[in-house]
Amino acid sequence: MRSHKILKIASVNAHLQNSFSKSLGISKILSQILINRGINTIEEADKFLKASPAHFLDPFLFTDMHKAVNRIKKAARDKEKVMIFGDYDVDGLTALALLKETFSKIGIDAAHYIPHRVKEGYGLNKNAIHFARQKGITLLVTVDCGTNSNEEVRELRRHNIDVIVTDHHEPVDQDMALSASAIINPKIKGSRYKFRDLAGVGVSYKLCQAITGKSLVEDLDLVALGTIADVVPLTGENRVIVKEGLVKISNTKRPGLKALIDISRIKGKKMTSGFVSFILGPRINASGRMDTAEVSLNLLMSRSDKEALELARAIDAHNRQRQKVEEKIMAEAHDLISSEINFKEHKVIVIAKEGWHQGVLGIVASKLADKFYRPTIVISKTMGLCKGSGRSIKNFHLFEALAECKDSLNSFGGHSHAVGLIITDTNIKNFKDRINHFAREKLVLENLLPSLDIDMELSLSSLNEEIIAGFEALEPFGTGNPEPLFYTRGLKVKGEPQVLGRETLKFWVTDGKITSQAIGFGMAGFKDALINADTFDFVYTPRIDTWQGQGSVILEGKDIFFR
Repeated sequence: MRSHKILKIASVNAHLQNSFSKSLGISKILSQILINRGINTIEEADKFLKASPAHFLDPFLFTDMHKAVNRIKKAARDKEKVMIFGDYDVDGLTALALLKETFSKIGIDAAHYIPHRVKEGYGLNKNAIHFARQKGITLLVTVDCGTNSNEEVRELRRHNIDVIVTDHHEPVDQDMALSASAIINPKIKGSRYKFRDLAGVGVSYKLCQAITGKSLVEDLDLVALGTIADVVPLTGENRVIVKEGLVKISNTKRPGLKALIDISRIKGKKMTSGFVSFILGPRINASGRMDTAEVSLNLLMSRSDKEALELARAIDAHNRQRQKVEEKIMAEAHDLISSEINFKEHKVIVIAKEGWHQGVLGIVASKLADKFYRPTIVISKTMGLCKGSGRSIKNFHLFEALAECKDSLNSFGGHSHAVGLIITDTNIKNFKDRINHFAREKLVLENLLPSLDIDMELSLSSLNEEIIAGFEALEPFGTGNPEPLFYTRGLKVKGEPQVLGRETLKFWVTDGKITSQAIGFGMAGFKDALINADTFDFVYTPRIDTWQGQGSVILEGKDIFFR
């Protein structure tokens, strides 16, 4: 077994290391990690380490925030009928729940509309417009969508329904004038809001802060859920949201979240962004993928322990169903890739098949992009319009790629890393050719090899329990703020490596002076090569193992390079 990854070791900045270390009382290793995260001043470093709600930006920096708040407060005074239009994923559902609760505080009992993922797809649509007209709605507020729904917004205005858009998606056409009463989106042209990377629920949260004039830290459990699940960078305000929000999730008073944590068997454990990403988030998403997202919204807003437990069980069942469907599509996708994709020609994987469940296309695309390290678009064919979902890799802006191919598409939207699209069956081949032509101009061979971004090259003697404990100040880890990763050359294995369950390899490494325990999840295939190697280089994240109450250093292996 050999690694095919590219090592990228960060340049050492000794001067800034010393400055951070002396001024902030932290280790030089921790200082270098901060530098690697793009932090260049003592003030920035201190703010990063002490991230708190005091660092939140003023919500009224959004260009249209005053207009939005005034319109909403008028609706409250005049007892107007208000509707919130959301999205079916975790980000959209948490944004919807948060806004409904905030509206309730100022006397607005808002109706809501969540489109069906399979039957209606993403964004404002004719069904929602008809629903709003039937209900006599005079103000519609979108969450996690609406930036590119120009036609639908104009249609609502023609029926005397005002529209406030809250969203975080990239505008397809920056110069397209919306008819909305207000648009709250940090990515629109001319935005004065300096942090661009809020999730949809983050934007909704800023609106709620502006409406109430309060920080609303008690609601950060919902905001953190949506922020982590939407895989936005955990920097700037998102870092504060998630750092505070994880504590709020652990101590949540929401019956729905408590029931979900309980049924997911993580009750009592330290809440991490990983638990949200891989355990809570997929379950909340599952209902919208397999049926209707109303079940998950009801869970988030439930005030009854009994009801919450029933809803959590239903969501868990949907998640098991989702896993089975996903497994089947993954197998079929691998077969298509084997027969249709030429990796010398195709830098973007585009595959399509009839009958694929549209609710899991994004998950399948994500797993295929990780496995083959190619931008991947998975399309479900139908008799009419086909729906697809795409996920990207580093150094390839998938939304921009779709914009270059927009003549082949009926519609599209998303971010640099994740997109959705609608296309006719007859255009799929043309689209596949065009996006690969674009990719050949943008991607070189090195871009198609996964890289390991190493924070520092170290000797084993450079690490101890005190230094490793200091890394906790960097949490929460996630997109944009990965766990520290180190590289040590010329190690030898000591003793016989052991293979444990789930392909886990447990072994000891030594540089001749220091010996440390190491563990590699999914690394059992390295066993024979380790035994036969004279020396090897090791990539790892150090941790403190507290088994049986005794603390010791353990190195969690990420990759091994043989000389």
